[in-house]
Amino acid sequence: MDLDKVKPKPLADVSSSPEHIRLQDYRPKSIFKTPETAIVKAAFPVIDMHTHAWQPELDVSKWIARMDEANIEKSTVLTFETGAGFDAVTKQYADYANRFDLWCGFDYTGYDQPGDSWIDHAVAELERCHRMGAKGVGELGDKGLGEFYSRPVAGYGLHLDDPRMKPLFEKCGQLHMPVNIHIADPMWMYLPMDATNDGLMNAYEWRIDHTQPGLLDHPTLIKTFENVVRDNPGTIFIACHFANCTYDLSIVGKMLDRYPNLYVDNAARFAETATIPRFAKAFYEKYQDRLLFGTDLGYDPKMNMEYAAKFYRTAFRIMETTDDHFYEHEIFTYHWPLYGLGLSAAILEKIYRLNALKLMQL
Repeated sequence: MDLDKVKPKPLADVSSSPEHIRLQDYRPKSIFKTPETAIVKAAFPVIDMHTHAWQPELDVSKWIARMDEANIEKSTVLTFETGAGFDAVTKQYADYANRFDLWCGFDYTGYDQPGDSWIDHAVAELERCHRMGAKGVGELGDKGLGEFYSRPVAGYGLHLDDPRMKPLFEKCGQLHMPVNIHIADPMWMYLPMDATNDGLMNAYEWRIDHTQPGLLDHPTLIKTFENVVRDNPGTIFIACHFANCTYDLSIVGKMLDRYPNLYVDNAARFAETATIPRFAKAFYEKYQDRLLFGTDLGYDPKMNMEYAAKFYRTAFRIMETTDDHFYEHEIFTYHWPLYGLGLSAAILEKIYRLNALKLMQL
């Protein structure tokens, strides 16, 4: 046999040859002939406990249409807002109160001035937002430099377990307002941005700058979160995004074991858990009474309704089916294949809806 005749021909476009493909352009397609399940509607009515669609240009009626198509009964809008900002959101959603719950932020105005008089103002503003209809607080967030999500003033330098935060968390408990907290970020964002980082394509965009003075590392941030959950047993806390411990779910599992006032949402961490389906399913099964469904939709001010529909369907496919080795590059920027978890109907109903109802009654 003439071996030269069976050698592969050089690619005409050198930019697409393996030697020249950039990692950020890597878009594999599964060739496995396995079932592909299309889930348009969730198996049960869903309470989405984690959205951010508060932008003035948002057409709420179009969003409701997408929710109806996907069997989303209600969405919780984590606004971050206080003051005039929160008042504007309440006006925006006034005609849709049965479909949305609005949550406010904390007002840190004056926190960086001498004295603690700002705390009384912050507590008073929390009470006012509650009277305006706020059902909870969030999403708070500390990625290492302090609480920065709330508006109109970020609380840089204020970590969750700072003693000055305690009056606010205590008031949340008194008002029966759960607190949703984004602590840290996925571990890939803290690792070296090199060839050993298996989440590099997504992690690089969200990488943590370790050179920033005063930055807390991932374990220390998780400890600040655990401290505040432990020290405020009368307040319900939600660790959104699995407390950003998807690389080691046992960390958040141990906290769930210790603290009955803690819940966890799965928002925007479908890609990180759908790549470890057996371990993730076992976690869902063990903590089925403490997990909440969330999407994180709407954070982009240009939220596209077609994107929202695709996200819902992908999330349901991961939760409900046992589909193998599929990709969703338009939604997730990891290069990992995804796998369905195949959760039981009983567990799905709890995570989609019943746990949220229970939490809000508490």
